[in-house]
Amino acid sequence: MSLNPDPDTADRLLAAQAAADVKGRSLWKDARQRFMRNRAAVAGLVALVLICIFAFFGGFLAQYEPDYVDFSLIGANASQGVPSFETGHYFGTDSSGRDLYARTVQGTRISLLVGIVGAGVAVIVGTLYGAIAGYTGGRTDGAMMRSVDILMSVPYMFVLILMLVIFGRSILMLFIGIGLISWLDMSRIARGQTLTIKGKEFVEAAVATGVRPMTIILRHIVPNLLGLVIVYATLLVPQMIITESFISFLGLGIQEPNTSLGALISNGASNMQYGVIWQLAFPLFFFVITLFAFFFVGDGLRDALDPKDR
Repeated sequence: MSLNPDPDTADRLLAAQAAADVKGRSLWKDARQRFMRNRAAVAGLVALVLICIFAFFGGFLAQYEPDYVDFSLIGANASQGVPSFETGHYFGTDSSGRDLYARTVQGTRISLLVGIVGAGVAVIVGTLYGAIAGYTGGRTDGAMMRSVDILMSVPYMFVLILMLVIFGRSILMLFIGIGLISWLDMSRIARGQTLTIKGKEFVEAAVATGVRPMTIILRHIVPNLLGLVIVYATLLVPQMIITESFISFLGLGIQEPNTSLGALISNGASNMQYGVIWQLAFPLFFFVITLFAFFFVGDGLRDALDPKDR
């Protein structure tokens, strides 16, 4: 018997050895590499990290508390509260004599919390609702999604303002109100993806082995929606911030002595006629940079996790 393998066997052995030497890349590693090649997304991520550092640690550099009033810089002397490092008012003062730097730090922190918590509530509720509807199917799916259609026909801003007026204008109610109204779009997206996923082999295998439907949804359906959920949540945060800013601009959002970027922009816009540009410029700068950072990161994640591009 010849000890030398035939050419076809040798080629197969070489191909198998070459395949074994190649290190496979996971989904998340591949997505991370694609994300890092997107310069706009990386720049947005860096800007977002810096804004978070400013919002949560910038207060340590403040010389004054957000509610401290300098009575010498209110009324007719409000225009004298210009930005100055000598006085400790880095961003100047507002029309009430309060340090604008400290209030901008507080407003940025509250706006970020409203956006992140609101988006988190919307994503959790919408994903579970859509996954249950899509996996169950039949009349249950029809009833659940018709309920979503009815709720989507109700004016979003009207419901939110009505909730704030009835239950009180608190930060907690703003979190709950924005989150619980914003889950409708996420539920329709999750349902559509669930209809595709529930026909996969691993779901059929789980059904054949007797796994309960709710366990299948939580362990098999929802984890496969994670990429889509991350992208949608990243794009939903700036929408939540804009909604909160609009509500605060109307005077129905964050109440004194707390503040948000929307409330600061509203106060700054009302004082533009007196030439105090800094009261509008600094809050508006952080507002715009935050929105662009989230949008760029969301676009980068969408491109990185898109299976068609991969």
